[in-house]
Order: sequence, then structure tokens, then C-alpha cells
Amino acid sequence: MDSMKIYISGKYFSRSEAKVSVFDHGFLYGDGVFEGIRTYDGKVFRLRDHIERLWESAKGIALEIPIDEKEMERAIHDTLAINNIKDGYIRLIVTRGEGTLGLDHYLCHDSQVIIIADKLALYPRELYENGLEIVTASTIRVNPSMLSPQVKSMNYLNNILAKIEAYKAGCAEVLMLNSRGEVAECSGDNIFIYKRETLQTPPAEAGILEGITRRVVIEIANEIGLKVKESPMTRHDVFTANECFLTGSAAELIPVVKLDNRTIGNGKPGEITKKLLALFQKETKK
Repeated sequence: MDSMKIYISGKYFSRSEAKVSVFDHGFLYGDGVFEGIRTYDGKVFRLRDHIERLWESAKGIALEIPIDEKEMERAIHDTLAINNIKDGYIRLIVTRGEGTLGLDHYLCHDSQVIIIADKLALYPRELYENGLEIVTASTIRVNPSMLSPQVKSMNYLNNILAKIEAYKAGCAEVLMLNSRGEVAECSGDNIFIYKRETLQTPPAEAGILEGITRRVVIEIANEIGLKVKESPMTRHDVFTANECFLTGSAAELIPVVKLDNRTIGNGKPGEITKKLLALFQKETKK
């Protein structure tokens, strides 16, 4: 495990030696941004999309990334190479940097760029074959008027609290609602349903992070002629759907067969879900 090499602001460190200051506002306040990226057979999937979203997130919180986009891309590829990872997961992090115990961001300096590349622990294969059972969290998704969900910030406590509820319910994921009682997303994934020959997913206004995998799935669905609708959803829509699945960089597409112990469709992964997953996996090989 200690053979792993972690990139921190231009240098590589072993896992045991990779450290940031306890005064870094990323540590003190979750003040920073990140991306989770997949790599397939040595090719980083949708790297430009992830880089653009990282810079947008940083701009959204007035954080200046200390290197340019090209240098970031080179560092990502170098980190994969030095760790000999062809199929895996990349965690890209930018912190505010070392500051004081106060909230003043302008007192921070030495913003840190951290790149971790590792093997990926996916959901167990049987969950892709049989489908997930999820529950609805009592933890409400942060209101977009408070903090834009398009900022993929290091402060993930809202999602963590929801994930704790999933764990206590014996589930691998959990559905989060927004303050209006509408379906938003899961703790780490976006959600889709298929009903009345239409693929539906909550819109950005529901308080979701518009995932890169979500975007790819919508592109694929449009290419094969599926009707796609981004519109508000309730739990009723999920309960009465023919199919349901989640999307995320780590998860790809994973079917959901139960919500709150109520069976969705026929209780098995649906044909549209299977087709979209196969086409998504084909996309990763391009």
C-alpha cells in the first residue's frame, strides 16, 4: 500500500508521508474543491469535462488554482503512470491553503493541488446483476440558494450524514430529497427513472450536482432516440417507475430495484438500464 505515490503541489510522496498543514483551510473548514475521475485502460474518461468543472467549482468559491489546466492534465497522467494504474480512480483536490483559525480566506496561502490515483472498489458485482435496494434519507439536500450544488466542494457533510442513514438501514445508497420534498439525488450518485417510454432525471434546480456520467447517459439516450426529460420528480414517480438506476463516476450505471422496501417495476434490473449500461461501457473504450 505504501508503494502508492501521491502528488502534492508538484512533488510525490508515499501514502504515509503525504501530508498537508493542519492549518490548511481545506482541513479546517472543508474549503476546497475536488473531482472524482475514472480511467479505463490508461485513458482518462471525459478528462476535459472534469477539468472544466473543477475550474468552475473553484471560480464559484473564489479559489484560484495555482497551476493551469494543461499542467493539471500532465500531472494527472504522470500520477497514473508513476502508480502504474490503467483502470482505476483519480481523486483531484485543490485546497484553499494554509491560513489562520479564522475564516478569512485572504489570509490563506500555498493552495495545495493533490492527486491520488488508486484501484477502484466498485459496488459488488451481484448488485449490478440483482439491483440495489435504497431508502429515503431524512437528511435534506442543501438548498441551492444556500450553496450551489454545482460547486463540488470538499465539505461533503450533507452527503455523509445521508450515507450514514443508508448504512444504518443496511443499504449501499440512499435517496435525498430537497426542501420541497422533491427527489434530488443520492449521497454520491444521480438518479434516473424510466416510465412511459421516457427517461427522467431531476433538473439542476432540484439541488443536484450535474454529474459527468449523468451527462454522458443523457447524450447516449438522445443518440438512440430515447425521450429524455429533466423535470421535478417525487418519490411517487420512483415508486411507480418501470425502471430506476443511479449514475456516478465510480458506479457507472447501477440498477435500483427497491425504494423504502417497495419494489420498482418487476424487481429486476430493466432492459433500458442494461442497454444504457452496455452503451456507456462501450463509450469508455473509445
